[in-house]
Amino acid sequence: MLQLGSLFTQFHLSPGAPESAQGQSPLHTQTLPDFLQHVRKLTGLRKEDVYCNLRIPDRFQTSKDDINVVILTGKGIFCIDVKLWRGTVSARNQNWHVQVKEEDQNFTNTCIEQIEDPLKAITTKTANLCDHLKRSEVSVRQSLFLPRVIFLSPECELDEELKKRRELVSHSQIDNFLRSFREGYMAWVSDALTPSWLSGHLSYRQMESVREVLRRVGTWDLVRLHCGKQLKGDYHSCQYIALNRQETDTLEFSRLKTLSADSLWALLGHVPQVKVKMYKRGSHSWLGKSLSATTTIPSNTCVIFRISGEESDAKIPADTIHSITLSI
Repeated sequence: MLQLGSLFTQFHLSPGAPESAQGQSPLHTQTLPDFLQHVRKLTGLRKEDVYCNLRIPDRFQTSKDDINVVILTGKGIFCIDVKLWRGTVSARNQNWHVQVKEEDQNFTNTCIEQIEDPLKAITTKTANLCDHLKRSEVSVRQSLFLPRVIFLSPECELDEELKKRRELVSHSQIDNFLRSFREGYMAWVSDALTPSWLSGHLSYRQMESVREVLRRVGTWDLVRLHCGKQLKGDYHSCQYIALNRQETDTLEFSRLKTLSADSLWALLGHVPQVKVKMYKRGSHSWLGKSLSATTTIPSNTCVIFRISGEESDAKIPADTIHSITLSI
């Protein structure tokens, strides 16, 4: 099992090739939340037409791979993976290479990282989304599913062959790409009056049906620790907690304070306790979230959680957890 001290670096990495090994640049590279704000600002799209980290099941229903951003427009369904790489990117047969040069006063060090083809990966996930909609009885032409890979860092340079691929969006092309989603008044009138089979666009009824399905697609569960770190992955279980994730969306953990010194209680065999509050999914009022249940568990109880990208479960002590947010 993983040790807690090794968990903290996991949240910001995707389950593909390690971003740090590919040379992430914190000074010039946006984070995914920053990029999402930029998307909404430049596209003018409504919040319900931009989705983040949707985990789409494959055709065999055996695994789920997340798509960083899904944008729903009349022109099509854009499935976007976001990369934080820097360096020179080139394609070599089935794999890609990212070449990073680190210059010092006396020498230049060149590092080449071999990674899986991200365009092939997003194309597969886009096809999985198409299949998922069909299984949900929402019919959309396959040509309206559009895979894209966006490179956020200005220090990422695509080679000449990759620059020809319209599915790949470099840093300098991002703003123009996002502005292309804006629709003028005449375009809105044209789409309203022209049948979808003639315009080749999604109809309003199709778009609403797609929204209904995407709202039900899950994303990652999120564990927030008292130290401020966050872990994304799949919540599996906790020994003393029974819950239905369709009815519960948040668990809050709080340490119970004792009147006597902890050392005295320990001598008497007492184990410190943690109080867990469970809140109803989608139930909000002016007083806040609606409480569904409360329980008290020993502080040394472990939460079983599979961190994104890991092959084994992690055991996280309950007294280190602040809260757990559950996906659908």
